[in-house]
Amino acid sequence: MKKLIYLISFLLVVFTISNNIYKLNKQDIFFADPSIFYENRKYYLYGTSAGGIDNTNIGLKVYLSDDLKKWEFKGYALKNATPCRDKGFWAPQILKKDSLYYMFYTVNEKISVACSKSPLGPFKPRKKKYIQTKHRQIDPFVFADSNKHYLYHVRRLDNDNVIFVAELKNDFNNINDETLTKCLSSDLPWENEDDFEFKSVQGPSVFKIDSTYYMLYSANNFKSSNYAVGYAISSSPLGPWIKSIKNPLINFKTINESGSGHGDIFYDKMKNNFKYVLHTHNSFAKIRPRKTGILVLIIDKKLKTINLKSESFKFLQVTK
Repeated sequence: MKKLIYLISFLLVVFTISNNIYKLNKQDIFFADPSIFYENRKYYLYGTSAGGIDNTNIGLKVYLSDDLKKWEFKGYALKNATPCRDKGFWAPQILKKDSLYYMFYTVNEKISVACSKSPLGPFKPRKKKYIQTKHRQIDPFVFADSNKHYLYHVRRLDNDNVIFVAELKNDFNNINDETLTKCLSSDLPWENEDDFEFKSVQGPSVFKIDSTYYMLYSANNFKSSNYAVGYAISSSPLGPWIKSIKNPLINFKTINESGSGHGDIFYDKMKNNFKYVLHTHNSFAKIRPRKTGILVLIIDKKLKTINLKSESFKFLQVTK
């Protein structure tokens, strides 16, 4: 009985503290599935909106920063033109090709592509709106390598989320089907700590150093406090991928935040290091609105490993 009372008391304290923290941090940026695009000493932050009044059916927002510390809200980079039909604008990623900026994102649980002359938008969907597939697809990430572009994404197969990759056609309207390759699925204990029937790996982010390809990915259900980030390496953008034995790389134990995952790696040219932007749960008591944070990663080129600088983690905030 005493143990039960102690447990209830502890949970109440955690709940109270979590809610108080939420009230004190109104400047936090509330993005899930964030990504950062860098150009001309400017950082552009995109992500999935928080929900509620600011729901995911409106479109995709963008913030701007000179130093990754002070962020200014710049409005919607992409606005929903057909709100009755289009729902769930998630996980945007930006890349530049020639003189145009391309946004790959999820809408209606399909992958879509939009274009703009500026990273601030407005981004307009292509005439051929979706990457064609019979499966539900989410979490696009495009990686350029040797004059080719590869679309990493998540497909729903047998009710599980599985990461795939395929080479994109030059016009970005579709993939080369013959290159479609499975990358990763949930097959390790840490990737399904809650023992859900529905298993999930998602949120791929890929980069290359020398001849080695690195993929950061998230596992567990995104609603779980055990949502976490691991990584895998390969000698080819198509795999096969070898998961690190040190996974998970980012979780509650390493940054003391619940539900950490689904981010984007980028190179900070100002600080000369790799950084990873990701989301966490709002608090230990609340999942939404999810908050956006950033941290430093240490890449060992010789050992081909990724290490975490845990003390570097901080939440991103809007300029007051």
